[in-house]
Amino acid sequence: MSISVVLFTCDLRLHDHPPFTAALDGTEEVVPLFVRDRTVAAAGFAVPNRLAFLADCLRDLDAGLRERGGRLVVRSGDPVEEVCKVAAEADADEVHMAADASAHAHRRERRLRRALEGDGVRLHVHDTVSTAVAPGAVAPATSDHFAVFTPYFRRWSQERLREPLAPPRTVRVPDGVGSEPLPSRADLSGLSEGLAAGGESTGRKRLACWLRSGLAAYEDRHDDLAGDATSRLSPHLHFGTLSPVELVHRARRAGGPGAEAFVRQLAWRDFHRQVLAARPVAAGADYRTQHDRWRSEGEAREDVAAWKEGRTGYPVIDAAMRQLRHEGWMHNRGRLLTASFLAKTLYVDWRVGARHFLDLLVDGDVANNQLNWQWTAGTGTDTRPNRVLNPVLQARRYDPDGAYVRRWVPELAALDGASVHEPWKLQGLDRAAFDYPDPIVALSEGLARFKRARGRD
Repeated sequence: MSISVVLFTCDLRLHDHPPFTAALDGTEEVVPLFVRDRTVAAAGFAVPNRLAFLADCLRDLDAGLRERGGRLVVRSGDPVEEVCKVAAEADADEVHMAADASAHAHRRERRLRRALEGDGVRLHVHDTVSTAVAPGAVAPATSDHFAVFTPYFRRWSQERLREPLAPPRTVRVPDGVGSEPLPSRADLSGLSEGLAAGGESTGRKRLACWLRSGLAAYEDRHDDLAGDATSRLSPHLHFGTLSPVELVHRARRAGGPGAEAFVRQLAWRDFHRQVLAARPVAAGADYRTQHDRWRSEGEAREDVAAWKEGRTGYPVIDAAMRQLRHEGWMHNRGRLLTASFLAKTLYVDWRVGARHFLDLLVDGDVANNQLNWQWTAGTGTDTRPNRVLNPVLQARRYDPDGAYVRRWVPELAALDGASVHEPWKLQGLDRAAFDYPDPIVALSEGLARFKRARGRD
């Protein structure tokens, strides 16, 4: 009897799952396995919001497997040790898993391959499970990866994507392979109050709604802070409850400018993964150094605290930071503005902000988070590394009537229209009526400091 193990990592779904499809091809029984990696917790990445979303995903995955006659096996510990144990318990001769881009994933794959080979078990690693186009599948003639998005996107768009795969109809799991109890978000504390629910079922419902009522207007509305017109699918892409291959296919079938703009964002996600796969150190070191002498978190303690708490005195910045704390998610335009404000206006090391985002974001993803922070800080792939986003001008453009600010900064709710973006302009008793801080730094002062630091004054 042929038995395979499917190791789930960043691919917690049954629809369009190449490892699972391959494992079931010619196999009588399969062990669906998820290992709660203790090294992730030791590195500080197992934060409450993502653990809660993960718990939802695992419970939904188990339910989907049980509907098909199977079940999910959950273990905790070192992934290599636990996979080898499960393979031995099941007498499996193959293990299937998805490829991933991070240095941690590459080390895990190398260790797992050596360990399994020593036990006579074959490891199969499948591409295009968490990306539409595999890292390294397209590259310029002179390098192992693209360092600029536009030429990457041209090549990416020409790639022929594989067709999405149907979910399995029947899953048979061998007897005698034990599992830990499934985790539950009810056992966790410190969650964001407005944290979304996870799981493939929830993700597919959100996708169907997005394709039906949000995609067509995406090009025009994706930067509308108050309109909340983005897909909010990023947590599902991060945990793999939705397939990026399927999303690209379905968006392209829908067609139109909104679909094209959405596909471009999916390409950005693949772009960052091919950068990180080629340059793993970019997760913590400048991809393109500007020789900055950043202010550390200690040196800028009060400024950093005000930024984290949403008390900088710049309403659009504070609104976005409060949304992050409340939902474990932030609008993409808000991410750009808050990152630019910390790294360039306050001139604080981008890693301080990236770490705070990873502490709270339910879609906290090493490739996207770190490389987007570097793009904004001017140490990454941005071709204009010294651009500084003015929060007042940006707020007037992307929250013109102030609805987003009033939603998240209720102490300013009584201010009408765009005046909510500059409360410091109020005088006397009018200003005293609002319990809201003055700006922690003048924009002109922050800009001058940044230009001096970059040698551009």
